[in-house]
Amino acid sequence: MTMGRATVRRLCAAAVLAALAGPLAGCGIRATEVPTDFGPAPSRVRCSLTDLAVSPQAARAGVPVRVFLLCGSALVAVDRSVRVPDGAAGPARRVLVAQGLLDQLAESPSAVEKEAGYTTDVRGAMTVSGPAAKDPDDALRLSVPPGDLNSYALAQVVCTFSDSAAAEGDGSVILGGPGSEPVRRYECTDEVRSRPGSTEPPSTAVTSGG
Repeated sequence: MTMGRATVRRLCAAAVLAALAGPLAGCGIRATEVPTDFGPAPSRVRCSLTDLAVSPQAARAGVPVRVFLLCGSALVAVDRSVRVPDGAAGPARRVLVAQGLLDQLAESPSAVEKEAGYTTDVRGAMTVSGPAAKDPDDALRLSVPPGDLNSYALAQVVCTFSDSAAAEGDGSVILGGPGSEPVRRYECTDEVRSRPGSTEPPSTAVTSGG
């Protein structure tokens, strides 16, 4: 019995679905790859720099430090280095480290970091100095009042400072602005690191010796 053309077409279509590869003998149809809508594979995993040996900024000579950049709406620590003159010690060294950290935060991320999604909200030309006359000994004063920084930039500064030799290493840092307003102790919490745009670093007022 001779099969109709419609029957032949149906049999060929079934064979294509079953094989999904290679030419189908007798049907004159070549199977194709299964299409996808996912687009090209990303060239680098977002917020991951593990495939880098050393980032350009971290490769520079100096004291190894970590700074917090923004990636995926969260804070992510990356390796950097800051230059500290030989012989610098005590409060002077702490201020030098703090200034180096600020400079690193304000520096544009490298091309590789940008590709991985890293950004910064800290702007250049910001400076830091040591405590005023009535401040606690470990206070730092910024040239911009901390309250004038947006929540992202403030979180970057607080978490970077509190995780460095610029602070006491207890997850907090005492900051003030250029004026005479009292300094405050700012904390870098898990919530701040994960949601810096909606969670500002908690702070409390401190007095001399606080």
